[in-house]
Amino acid sequence: MEEKTINIGGNPLYYRVIGKGKTVILIHGFGEEGSVWDKQVEVLKDEYRLLIPDLPGSGRSPIQKDMSMEGLAASIHEIILNESAIGGQKPTMIGHSMGGYITLAYAEKYRGSLTAIGLVHSSAFADNEEKKAARKKSIEFIGEHGPALFIQQSTPNLFSEKTRKERPEIVQELIEKNTNFSAESLVQYYDAMMSRPDRTQIVKEFPGPVLYIIGQHDNAVPLQQSLQQCHMPILAYIHILRDSGHMGMLEEPALCSRFLENFLHESEIANP
Repeated sequence: MEEKTINIGGNPLYYRVIGKGKTVILIHGFGEEGSVWDKQVEVLKDEYRLLIPDLPGSGRSPIQKDMSMEGLAASIHEIILNESAIGGQKPTMIGHSMGGYITLAYAEKYRGSLTAIGLVHSSAFADNEEKKAARKKSIEFIGEHGPALFIQQSTPNLFSEKTRKERPEIVQELIEKNTNFSAESLVQYYDAMMSRPDRTQIVKEFPGPVLYIIGQHDNAVPLQQSLQQCHMPILAYIHILRDSGHMGMLEEPALCSRFLENFLHESEIANP
């Protein structure tokens, strides 16, 4: 494993490079850091070169000037430009939740630069008014009670009832890992998510395969919303995690890893 840092507008951006082979970028979601992918990394690292950033405002990467989805996509582009080993190859980008929003922003901003994309518990739809209202309430809570209490109270809702009952230690581990977020980071993420546009057209026009990994019990990106967009890509791979909420990488890690591995293999066949 290599740990690297690049400079973006005077601020460091941290990422890890693990494995060898075709490049796959794993982008974490809101209130997380790159380590959320660790179980998938163990499965994929023998066949793929994985780039795993801590997004600006998360983990070891401080906030940058432009925290919009487009600005965060641009920061990922800087990582790719910094990786000479990528050469002329087109990487695959996989995003969880907010990471999926960034993946779509990247696919729009840098058209033709990706072989395949994956949306893990994510959506191409813009926020509806109900979702925006919920995010605004969360911003108010963070302002009144602080980010640590917010993470503590909101994190359990990301998991299915089965996970919360049978494996509460997974929930607690994620809480403890992510209580160091600043209020500014979380609020800026929320503002960026609320203002992002609908990107269903990007999904429809994307020339390569698109992966959907969906949690049957996902409260953040409900099953029906996910199913409404699965028919849009030219070529879609659709998998439903029956025991997961919004955190399939942790709730059903082996199955999630297998879905990712199979998708990457199929993508290589389609794009040798």
